[in-house]
Amino acid sequence: MLRGRVVGNVWATRRLAEIPNGAFLEVEVEGGSGRVVAFDVLGSGIGEAVLVATGSVAAAWFPGTAPPIDALIIGSIDENVPVTT
Repeated sequence: MLRGRVVGNVWATRRLAEIPNGAFLEVEVEGGSGRVVAFDVLGSGIGEAVLVATGSVAAAWFPGTAPPIDALIIGSIDENVPVTT
């Protein structure tokens, strides 16, 4: 699992029918690991901190035959929660 921040949208004029509703977003991975294009079903926005699952774990989230997606945004990180000890 990767932690990152959404830095942009990826627009596609045509898509495979197997891909459900959602958006492709460019995510800058924390720790200088570069960027990935991840599929988002949560409605994440630019600047938002997110968790990304990759590989077969991302593809397995979809019911039935998995679409050709290998990075999936699975969570939104709430950075405004106070830390208690």
